[in-house]
Amino acid sequence: MDYYKKRTLTFPNSYVIDGYTVAGPKENDGRYKGFFDLALEDDMFGQNTFERAERKMFEHAIDGVIGKANLTNADVDALVGGDLLNQIISMSFSARKQHAGFLGLYNACATFAESLIVGSCLLNNGLENVVCIAGSHFSTAERQYRYPLELGVLRSPVTQWTATGVGATVLSNQCETSTPKVTRATIGRVVDYGIMDANNMGAAMAPSACDTLVTFFKDTETSPDDYDAIFTGDLGKLGSDILLDLTKQEGYDISAKQHDCGASLYWDEQQTYQGGSGAACSALVFNGVLLGRLRKGEYKRILLAGTGALMSPTTSFQGDSIPAITHLVEVCF
Repeated sequence: MDYYKKRTLTFPNSYVIDGYTVAGPKENDGRYKGFFDLALEDDMFGQNTFERAERKMFEHAIDGVIGKANLTNADVDALVGGDLLNQIISMSFSARKQHAGFLGLYNACATFAESLIVGSCLLNNGLENVVCIAGSHFSTAERQYRYPLELGVLRSPVTQWTATGVGATVLSNQCETSTPKVTRATIGRVVDYGIMDANNMGAAMAPSACDTLVTFFKDTETSPDDYDAIFTGDLGKLGSDILLDLTKQEGYDISAKQHDCGASLYWDEQQTYQGGSGAACSALVFNGVLLGRLRKGEYKRILLAGTGALMSPTTSFQGDSIPAITHLVEVCF
């Protein structure tokens, strides 16, 4: 039986007004050095815990993107986003300082793409301005999902480095000047190929990325050739290779168009093995790099496919496999 269903939405009025990024020291020393609005010299950000530092990064990014978009807090109707920590505390606590409505999201590293979808839905149902935001912090995620940093546990060759950073976007349902738009989006479904290794998230997420990309191409009757570039969230080097094989088996060759936000974030000598992971990856690259390239005309039409591994420490300890999800947005200029 064919279970294929259309999962793609169309947005007539979802304008990307501006983006703002806060990047950690390691991230700003990577391939995109100089692309970020605020580059931290210390990932403690003047706080006494890593969790408070991550929260401050969210607060700064929210204020930063609102100001950069020439808005005030009173102009923002809703905040939409999340992070990787239990009960999305970084996002939730940072929302205390805002008077806008708040929708907390969690789809692991796919959260930023999810926020763009939810935000676009809100705009097309009456709201005017929405802040979409996601981020992560290496030191908070590492001790939640794996081991205390003090143990100095050796890293697996298939592992990725959780990016420290926050990316925020202001979406609006109206705009007086030419600006990129979120035009279509495909909602991901949960896919689980039975990967058990919590370090090998790229292998766990690649089948989900393939499923969402193929669904989008079928729903919209498009192909990879219709796009200047296809950016995946944080599959890393190994996960990207697996994705290329899987999509080719489905009749779509994306090898000339696919770039991975996580794999491209760091230099090889930074020893992140497969590259970056974390909710910050796609949020940093989209707001710090891609928006600028769209506005310069380097890209006219791109896809951003945020990938997420939906595991938790509890499920990993209990020997469960890793389900994954990928949300996709089409951005045109």
